[in-house]
Amino acid sequence: MPGAMLGGMHLSPALVRLAFFVAVGCCAAAVHWGVVVWLVGSHGWMPLVANVAGWLVAFSVSFLGHFSLTFRGHGAGWVQTGSRFFLVSAGGFAVNEAAYAALLQWSGQRYDLVLAAVLVAVAGVTYVLSRHWAFLRSEAPAPPQAGRS
Repeated sequence: MPGAMLGGMHLSPALVRLAFFVAVGCCAAAVHWGVVVWLVGSHGWMPLVANVAGWLVAFSVSFLGHFSLTFRGHGAGWVQTGSRFFLVSAGGFAVNEAAYAALLQWSGQRYDLVLAAVLVAVAGVTYVLSRHWAFLRSEAPAPPQAGRS
């Protein structure tokens, strides 16, 4: 990923990637949170059930944004990155759901505030796993060279 210029300053590729990660993550988190609040507030869903639906909708926003922006030029295909990112996201969601359930039970806070805190907390781990595994191109093994065994 090439760097960028901002007000005459050169931004490193890592900083540009991090900025895209934050932007895409904020969009996906807003979608996740909005779906949960809408389902609970308008349709009477239980917060933990609505959280599953929110995650499923936000997953597509997150994957498409990270594939197209955050980790563009990574050289890995849709199937590989999609399946890896799904595992990263599902793992993050398992932590999200467990923390959300515990905090809903013990914190006494509103469900929407608890969810916002949990979404922010899980984001860092998602970035590290996405950057260093989900969107990492797998190198094909080198073909055997003639005359070597």
